[in-house]
This record gives sequence, C-alpha cells and structure tokens, in this order.
Amino acid sequence: MQKQVKTKVLCIAGPTASGKSSRAVAEALRRGGEVISVDSRQVYRGLDIGTEKITLEEMRGVPHHLLDILDAKEGYSAGDFVTDAARLIGEISARGKLPILAGGTHFYFDALLHGLPEGTDANPALREELEALQTEELYARVAAKDARRALELDPKNRRRLIRALEVIEARGKVPARPDKAPEYDTEWIIIDPPREELRTRIEERLAHALARGLVDEVRRVREEVGDARLRELGLEYRVTGEFLRDERTEASLLPALSSKLWQYARRQKAWLRKLNSEIIAATPLHPGRN
Repeated sequence: MQKQVKTKVLCIAGPTASGKSSRAVAEALRRGGEVISVDSRQVYRGLDIGTEKITLEEMRGVPHHLLDILDAKEGYSAGDFVTDAARLIGEISARGKLPILAGGTHFYFDALLHGLPEGTDANPALREELEALQTEELYARVAAKDARRALELDPKNRRRLIRALEVIEARGKVPARPDKAPEYDTEWIIIDPPREELRTRIEERLAHALARGLVDEVRRVREEVGDARLRELGLEYRVTGEFLRDERTEASLLPALSSKLWQYARRQKAWLRKLNSEIIAATPLHPGRN
C-alpha cells in the first residue's frame, strides 16, 4: 500500500512581542507561503493596537488568513480554529504554497496538531458555587488540583478558570491532549528571546501601543461590547478598561500592563520549553530549528 504523503506546514511560535509576525512574513517571502494567524483575538475586527495586529504594509504582499473575520461580540473557539485552519491549509497547499501558522495562542496549535480533549458537561450547581469565589481563589483551586493546567491559564480569566474547575471536578483533572499523531508534516520555528530582552520588547511594545491610541481603542471596544466581554478580550483590554472605569490611575497603566504581560509571556515560555523538548525527543538527530 502506498504511504499517504502528509501536507507540509511551518509553525512559528513564541511569546508575545518576540517577532513572530515579521518572521512569518520573511519565511513566506523566502519559501512561497501564506500565513494563517494562530491568535484567539486577532480574529476580531477593531482589536488592532491591543493585539499588535500586523498591518497591510507589514504584510509586504503576503496573504494572511484568520484576521478580522468576526465582530468582538462574537465567540470563537479552539474548535472553530481547527475547522478554519484545516480548510485553509488544504486550500493554500492546493495553490502550491506553504501554509505558515504563526501566533501565540498555543492551545490552538495543540488543538490543530493533536486534537481537542473530549468535552465535559457543565455542572450548574458547581458553577453557582464557583461564581461566588474571587478570581484569585479560582486560580488557586486550579493550581492546587492541576498545576500543569494552571500554567496554561490566564489567572484573571474567570470563564476559563471556572470551566477548568468543572472539568477537574468531573474527571479528576483537566484531560491531557489526545495522543494523536499530527496529520501534517510539521516544521517548527521557535522564537524564544532571553528574558531581559523580552521584557524590554514588551515594555517598548506597550509604550508604543499607548502612544498609538490604545486607550481610545479600548474605549471604543468597551462601548461596543460592554465591560464583561471586554475582560475576556485579553489583559491589554482588561487593564485599560480598569483605567477607563477610574479603578486605576493613568500613571499606573503602563507599569500594570508591563507586569501582567510579562507574567503571561512567562507562561508562554514554559509552554515553549515543553514543546521544544517534545520536538527534540521526536527527532533526536534533527532538533527543531530556532
């Protein structure tokens, strides 16, 4: 029987502010590719400055996909991403181009390449109990019951913390990703700058975002979606929303954004270390290229 040839894809992963977008464009120009965004927030129209969305000029003529496809009020899940990305990979490959997946939503990479864990029904009684807890208490419970999953979660994202605790209650822990071989011939480029270099990049990125009008963007998004949804759109929107509600001062805005985005970047770097060890283990003679 003839062995099925897997579709070649290039995956570019890294923490926030590490230069994934520019690297993806460079690889696309060099190798004849199109870019699929692996970002849970850049799918939304109007979330430009806060997500550091690539501009048309920066794309340099390279086609980009899964940007600006939804309004900020709408939901978009990992399952939606898997469906969309699989379709796009097939279409790009059929055009004789290299599909390049680039972004910082690492759960999306896992979902596409290894499959999604089986679902678990919601528990209304437990949810009512959890809703009464402070967000810090929710995160502490997740960390105590499943430290691995806690590293992957935003400590301020109540919705995901509550969902994780529901799954833990039902299954004992959040199920690991399925042991499923990737359907693609996957090459990785992992961008993982040194700690101090990354901290500097994050601070510079946020200062630039504020100068470009981040506060005005968040004000407009807040008017469109409300405070509850704003908190779900990422820390840049959540923290800036606190300023707009007079819950923090203007002077505290940049330090708070820098501190929280650095904490998020550290969780991303932990995922990258795990990923790199898996790549090396799978291909001991040809470790993942950086």
